[in-house]
Amino acid sequence: MGTPAFAAAVLEKLATWPGGRVVAVYTQPDRPRGRGMRLVPSPVKELAERLGLEVRQPLNFREETDRRALADLRPDIIVAAAYGLLLPRAVLDAARIAPLNVHASLLPRYRGAAPIQRCIMESCSPDAVTGVSLMHMEPSLDTGPVYATRAVPIGCCHAGELAEALARAGADLLVESLPGIVAGTLTAIPQDHSKATHAAKLVKADGRVDWNRALAQVDAQIRGVTPAPGATTRVLCKDVVEPLDVRIMRGHPAPEPLAPVLPAPGTMVRVPAGLAVACADGFYLLDRVRPSGRKDMDGHAFANGYAPVRALAPADAGQEPTA
Repeated sequence: MGTPAFAAAVLEKLATWPGGRVVAVYTQPDRPRGRGMRLVPSPVKELAERLGLEVRQPLNFREETDRRALADLRPDIIVAAAYGLLLPRAVLDAARIAPLNVHASLLPRYRGAAPIQRCIMESCSPDAVTGVSLMHMEPSLDTGPVYATRAVPIGCCHAGELAEALARAGADLLVESLPGIVAGTLTAIPQDHSKATHAAKLVKADGRVDWNRALAQVDAQIRGVTPAPGATTRVLCKDVVEPLDVRIMRGHPAPEPLAPVLPAPGTMVRVPAGLAVACADGFYLLDRVRPSGRKDMDGHAFANGYAPVRALAPADAGQEPTA
């Protein structure tokens, strides 16, 4: 049971596990995407169909017919990974041995919908670590006892890159743990609920960059919301009244001072490396940006074409960006 690319990586590994076979794949219904709002299948559905696996897409499990259809499969193990639904007890009880969840954090830290993004946004240290947990599912959100964990360094990854690393780690952890779970020799350990933190779902406002913060915090925020919902800022340009909405596609902290005196946060400065924005204690280099309604361009091209002067903080930016 899963929906995004993270879950597809787990399914791909599970499908080749010699200790069992996948009898059905559950994923979210196809969703409308793009300007034409065309229905698009999830990465899990696309992979399952390539592998010749049966795909089921119930809206939820409130209908008795959906719960009964799952129970009729007589699964020994139910595996969920980023499915997008809180599964009811009737679904979990369909598993003869155990309902398992591959969760992208070291539980009880970062329970919830956005553990990968939140751990990056809240971890500014270069040696920060996150990981994956293999959990026995309960009807409540990510509270079940944990069979095994595996640590993964965050490094300089953005959320998309870290998701790929965590998916590989989670898939490996699952297939390595399954023999012990099936045999009853691997025991799940209850979580310490007093140490739990919540990883709330991201919204567009989470991507509005606050240039008044320290450079490490700005970098962590941008990496945490990349590729989605995306880092954005509003830019004042020379001789233009209205601020320009800009999406930051790629950037990095300047490794050394770029000016003898650090200007006010948000000030945009042309440098040999391209275009930099002042933060509270250093400069952030804009490697690639996307002005609203335009194609991606590098910092040099953006500076030459738009003459940017200042990037606004959220408190000063006004309306939501559209970039």
